Amino acid sequence: MKAAVRERYGPPEVVEVREVATPTPKDDEVLVRVHAASVNRADLDYLGPRPGFIRPLIGMRAPRDPRMGIDVAGVVESVGADVTGFHAGDRV
Repeated sequence: MKAAVRERYGPPEVVEVREVATPTPKDDEVLVRVHAASVNRADLDYLGPRPGFIRPLIGMRAPRDPRMGIDVAGVVESVGADVTGFHAGDRV
């Protein structure tokens, strides 16, 4: 699958679209095949987090989680064992 990722903080040019392994959802997670995504202020804030007090939470020198994006729409591919509100095939 393709994903927008960044391995360092910086301007929007640090974000790359790469081929990555398809994740398996944990017990309390849902895997969604994304049909549409948006870029919002939160995405921009995490490129170079300010104020600095947030860096201990998301990574001091580089992001702990390289994935980007929080606003998506698509179809549920699979669900974790503890998920009860969604099923494969649900539109979200």
